[in-house]
Amino acid sequence: MKWQTHWRLKMADRFPTADERWRRNGIVSKMGQRIKPKDGNKTFCMAPWTHTYLSPQMERRLCCSSRESSENFKQYIDTIDPTGHNDKINLTTLEQHWNSDYMKSVRLKLLAGEEIPQCAVCNHKLLNEQVYRQHFNWLYRNKIDEAFDSTDETGATTMQTESFDYRFSNLCNFSCRMCGDMLSSSWETENKKHGKGDYENYRIWGRKDIKEQLEKFHDQQIVKEFTQAIEEERITELYWCGGEPLMWKIHWEAMKRIIELGYQDQVLARYNSNMSRIKFYKHNLFDDILKHFPNWQICASIDGTGEVGEYIRTGLKYKEWLENMKYGLKFIKKQNQRMQLDLTITLPGLFDLENMVLLSNELNIELLTKQVFNFSNDNAMAPLFMPYDVMSEIIDDAREKTIKYKNKNLSNFFGQLDEMQKQKRNNELVYDESVYKQGQKQGKAEVERLDRIRGTDIKKILAKNKKALEWWTSI
Repeated sequence: MKWQTHWRLKMADRFPTADERWRRNGIVSKMGQRIKPKDGNKTFCMAPWTHTYLSPQMERRLCCSSRESSENFKQYIDTIDPTGHNDKINLTTLEQHWNSDYMKSVRLKLLAGEEIPQCAVCNHKLLNEQVYRQHFNWLYRNKIDEAFDSTDETGATTMQTESFDYRFSNLCNFSCRMCGDMLSSSWETENKKHGKGDYENYRIWGRKDIKEQLEKFHDQQIVKEFTQAIEEERITELYWCGGEPLMWKIHWEAMKRIIELGYQDQVLARYNSNMSRIKFYKHNLFDDILKHFPNWQICASIDGTGEVGEYIRTGLKYKEWLENMKYGLKFIKKQNQRMQLDLTITLPGLFDLENMVLLSNELNIELLTKQVFNFSNDNAMAPLFMPYDVMSEIIDDAREKTIKYKNKNLSNFFGQLDEMQKQKRNNELVYDESVYKQGQKQGKAEVERLDRIRGTDIKKILAKNKKALEWWTSI
């Protein structure tokens, strides 16, 4: 696609790789060299030595933020199509994947301090100011030397996976506006009901026969390798994210088994949950599970309060959500037990930023903040879908109203607002005019389609800013 090529050229010019910067400065990189972070390696990440990720469609990746060509189905964060859409699904075991040619190549490049396109989200802060690489390098800071020492000249490592982010299914009771069917069964059901998705020919992971293949692989292989890691007591981090992980039976079984084996003290349990329900399968998340774990973190997804929040996150009942949050906060006894607000700034969410700040202060918890990025020209939920001057005016207004509340829990929030204005990556600044206008029409049409289905109207939110409403109406 012409616009995709144009976007990549723009990004390549704006964000040159380490090799390109070295070339421009007359420095030639040495293939095979190894540079530790303490010696200036800015791209090294411990994830390929410790972490494993699996999508609900059984697609393996470096992590949930990595951008790479998929083996089977185009994923929600991909920029290019996989090698081909066909009925031959390439499903690999963790053992096959861990020291595959692909993983070995990634490790060698990161050891040398090379920027790789898979890590663009972290390298260029495409989603948030605090990048995922920081988490892995902090959590496994004591194993960095081991990563270098354990990796041979081919890139193979003797280290085993101990951090798991397995999205066992897309089962979810929400259909959030910035999400989609790959991560939400509610989205999938809605799409099929309204003839959207083309699961027979293009998005074949939703086709009956392909689903059966994926479910068989899940039951016979994925559950086996995951439970094996639990039984071997080698897990040090579990990231429960979905779908909605608190709706998965395997979550409750796995956490209870770790408690039975008695090594919950060694495990960091991280959650990204919509927190709509905290009790399943006769267990309460806090009473029966997390009270036994000294180290846990819940990022409660919430992108707006009240009606705005319920518009963005279809399925949300805000008052019930708030009650669940307040219940969980009573269980925080130690420094390593945390609940945080996980705000993804959407276009409609721009109009409720002040209330998100007030919510953070009310609960006295951190407001983690990232944005929906414009990975395509027609994603109307991305703030960058909006013209820069309109978006910037709304951000300035939100900052002016909330800066008096600034504290340690809000530092990431204000940093993200600054980053969004500083980077100037709004669609009209990135795409050719014809591509930009085409994306605007397509994006608006999709929002209006969903509004008709769900009985909502985005213009009620946009009306809070005259320029925003005029822009939307003019598309």
